[in-house]
Amino acid sequence: MLESELLAGYLPEREIAPAKIAETARSTGSVLVVLDDDPTGTQSVSNLPVLTRWDVEDFRWAFDLQLDGERPLAVYVLTNTRSLDAADAALRNEQVARAALQAAAEAGLSVSFVSRSDSTLRGHFPLETDTLAATTASVDPSSSVDAVLMVPAFGEAGRITVAGEHYMRTTDGQVAKVSETEFAKDATFGFSTSYLPDYVAEKTGGRIAPEDVMILDLDTIRSGAAAIAGRLAEASNAQVATADIVTENDLLALAEGLQQAEASGTRVLYRVGPPFMRARIGQEKRQPLTADEIYAENGAEQRTAGGLIVVGSHVGVTTRQLADLTGQHSNATVIELDVPAILAEGAEAYLAGKAEQIGAALATQDVIVHTSRKLVKTDDAAQSLDIARTVSAAVVSVVNQILHATPPRFVIAKGGITSSDVAAHGLEIRHAIVRGPMLPGIVSLWESVDGPAAGIPYIVFAGNVGDDGSLTAVTAKLSATF
Repeated sequence: MLESELLAGYLPEREIAPAKIAETARSTGSVLVVLDDDPTGTQSVSNLPVLTRWDVEDFRWAFDLQLDGERPLAVYVLTNTRSLDAADAALRNEQVARAALQAAAEAGLSVSFVSRSDSTLRGHFPLETDTLAATTASVDPSSSVDAVLMVPAFGEAGRITVAGEHYMRTTDGQVAKVSETEFAKDATFGFSTSYLPDYVAEKTGGRIAPEDVMILDLDTIRSGAAAIAGRLAEASNAQVATADIVTENDLLALAEGLQQAEASGTRVLYRVGPPFMRARIGQEKRQPLTADEIYAENGAEQRTAGGLIVVGSHVGVTTRQLADLTGQHSNATVIELDVPAILAEGAEAYLAGKAEQIGAALATQDVIVHTSRKLVKTDDAAQSLDIARTVSAAVVSVVNQILHATPPRFVIAKGGITSSDVAAHGLEIRHAIVRGPMLPGIVSLWESVDGPAAGIPYIVFAGNVGDDGSLTAVTAKLSATF
């Protein structure tokens, strides 16, 4: 279907200035705590803190932080729950919420929670929002959630929502239902429908009927803040609502409506894609970082000449990006980590040998490390997830050995679980700042503020974003040998 046909007859978008939203957000004394089920949720924002640990002391650091002379309006917490089974994911959400609430109470701040997940609808829903709602109510019974708002749209990556249906832009102005793409066939988080009321019914096992899901349609979004707040005022008992979003102005319009709704006492819990937070706190879109900005005073000249590009994702676009990079970057060494070897006896010695090989190559050139492209999985979702974790742990082991032996000029990690584990365990990042995107609205750069990776630009590159040349473009911007 043509996107123009899909949008025919709706109200036009309204131009909205983010600055007013930011001013209102700052006046509330509230902070949004974003539980990010992999680190790719940060790709649409800039100048915000990220935690890979969630002890109370970590939230104290984040809540006390001053960036450009002001307290951040949001804090990202890298939970990596998309790599966990349901029980562990629920426990982690509860731990994060309780620690954040305790630290916020100490700081005199109010907290709202955002469950950030994949804009292609993969993840632990409704488990994570159910857990956050229950935990919040157990700490403060007066703070029970009225609405759970789903906003998966991610325009820069080609995902929009219209009439409750979530679409992906394809080619030549066409759109396809996300349920008709490869993402719906995910081994662990697959789904049969991208009509969000039916998706909610499917994922809740019928606990929530499609007709009980509220749709904030595109005309409501574009009618103004009062229309949005009025609809949300009708919600109670954690009713699931969805929002139609096509443009950045639609996200900003939704943010205005949410501010009015919350000022009137409606309590909202969020389940969203990456760009929601940018609009929700009134951030302007940041232009992609330049090489000069990235390397200013970070000591790159004291490290090895080569950067490390780690590719773990197996979605089609990642495999095409890897092929483009290896074809274009003739000065790079390409090393494959064989998944069957990782899963076999003697994997530790195999990985140590690979780390030594990579470290030697980094002295003079970039190194592209990728897992073998044939996806190893089973028909059992839990077993497939366990295989993914084992492979990710192997990648982490290699990265960590390299970090301590031959720190690279930069690190790029491709794929959600891959980039999470590389950050928290491979590079031992505990506290970081999201500096901004590497490409328009996608692919974020983190700066670790402590630990052995301090000063090494770390690029979080989602598996399912960008065109075939995007990984090549990002590498070329960072590389000294391209």
